[in-house]
Amino acid sequence: MSERRSIPQKFWKTFSSVATGIVLLILAVIASAAGTLILQRPLTEPEQMQKVYSPSVLRWLDATQLTDVFHSWWFVTLLSLLCINIVCASIDRFPGVWRYFSKPYRRPDAHFLTGLPLHAEIPVRSTQSGVEAAERAFRRLRMKPQHVGAGESFSLYAERHRFARLAAYVVHLSLLLILGGGIVDAVWGYRGYMSLSLDGMSNQIDMRDGTKKAIPFTVRCEGAGQENYADGSPRRWWSRLTVLENGREVKRKEIEVNEPLVHRGLRFFQSGYGSTGEVGSIRLLAVSKKDPADSREIVLHPGEKVALDAEHSVQLAAFVPDLVINGNRIESRSDQPNNPAIQLSIASRQAGESKMWLFANYPAFSHPSNAPYDFKFQDLAMGYFTGLQVSYEPGQWAVWAGCILMGIGLMMAFYFVHIRYWAVPVDDGRGRQVLWIGASASKNREQFEERFRLLVKEIEQELQANLAEERHLKTASLVSA
Repeated sequence: MSERRSIPQKFWKTFSSVATGIVLLILAVIASAAGTLILQRPLTEPEQMQKVYSPSVLRWLDATQLTDVFHSWWFVTLLSLLCINIVCASIDRFPGVWRYFSKPYRRPDAHFLTGLPLHAEIPVRSTQSGVEAAERAFRRLRMKPQHVGAGESFSLYAERHRFARLAAYVVHLSLLLILGGGIVDAVWGYRGYMSLSLDGMSNQIDMRDGTKKAIPFTVRCEGAGQENYADGSPRRWWSRLTVLENGREVKRKEIEVNEPLVHRGLRFFQSGYGSTGEVGSIRLLAVSKKDPADSREIVLHPGEKVALDAEHSVQLAAFVPDLVINGNRIESRSDQPNNPAIQLSIASRQAGESKMWLFANYPAFSHPSNAPYDFKFQDLAMGYFTGLQVSYEPGQWAVWAGCILMGIGLMMAFYFVHIRYWAVPVDDGRGRQVLWIGASASKNREQFEERFRLLVKEIEQELQANLAEERHLKTASLVSA
């Protein structure tokens, strides 16, 4: 009749099972692969998502949270179950391993002496001479033997790298840190987007669901740009950002794609750069009609007035980056300044306001105006925006700590072997005294056999050296007598 288990016992047996851990790990790997292969929000623009997936497929992916795998409730649940499995399996097996670690088996019994596969027996003349020879051989091989027992039960024990037995638990702890960091990021972390123009500032992040999230500081763009390869393709984007708190500058950094600005746990990555389609500034030469020698260079920004003299001022009224005449309408073919047209508004205290057009590609042609100044186009700069990917990942410290601990655990597991040696004087059952030498290794046993044979040879040489010395002393004593 099979033993009936309670629900807690069934739970413990299931989640302390290695098979359960393997299944959960495979599911986690599959889910992570899906999060890598399927386009994820908000990293992918909505237009790109709609281009790659049909509306019905996209609705299904969103409904199952496959477009945001690493923040989905089912992925968090999967990681949590894997953490529970690691904890249960570790607790279930740890007592035995800890007893093995804290109380090493220093004095073998008779059953151990006959059952250990790697052992040898060396005839000795006396118990003391055999143990002393073994101790010298141990020390010559850079081991520190321990004396176990006293009198007739005196023996030696030596070991190395006992800590290697705990390698699995170091790896388990590292996995818990990595998985725990992933759960923290999934629950409390978030990703968003921020777009800034030159000298623009914001403390709002655009979230994937269309909402905005306020952050406890303000980010200002001091400058941005794009560097291209020889074929014109982008080589890198960069932005100079300043962090402001209570109106005071606290941090400044030039960022690139893989060199973010980090402040208060928030990371700002460079993710885009482009033109706004609007002019940023226009540089003109204003020449007085009364005195052509009276000229000055002015810079116009959208919405700003520039004084020409005490009576007159000028401002930008309209800007068309790529002029084309469509019937009787002025239109722009593109956002690029291929054929710029500039409309100026000149204000006079007496004559009121007048407007005129300038055409950058046709400087000889201008709109007639009764303004007291002529204007000549010099240069212009288009407005641009820099796109910042913003992420908050509070569990990253745990993830990195887990990765470091994982490396330590793997080094313990693969590069360190727990080795043990015993030297015990015993009776061989025929009235002869022999030195029983045994050894055990946690892994790499075939390679370890060579080291064991070297130890046995060292002990035999010590015993032979002792015997030769005794004979020499005996001969010298007889001669002197």
